[in-house]
Amino acid sequence: MPIYEYQCAACGHAFEAIQKMSDAPLQECPSCTKPQLQKLISAAGFRLKGGGWYETDFKGGAKKGEQKEEKKEAAVPAASTPSAPSTKTSTPE
Repeated sequence: MPIYEYQCAACGHAFEAIQKMSDAPLQECPSCTKPQLQKLISAAGFRLKGGGWYETDFKGGAKKGEQKEEKKEAAVPAASTPSAPSTKTSTPE
């Protein structure tokens, strides 16, 4: 839900309001109760609400697909991977 900023033209009171995008703009000032609120233009703010949002979702690091591949590679047993390259060379006949 977006966070909107409002300021009253009558008393100068400024505040933020969390509203749906489909909600009508607020009209009445909560401080002086006059219908002279103006919506301010500012940087967009929003709040992530609901299940599935974690603060670590948008931080740096490997992407989810890359992390899964790394885990799969780490799970391969050491005996199945060659420890050193073969030194045998084939001689042409």
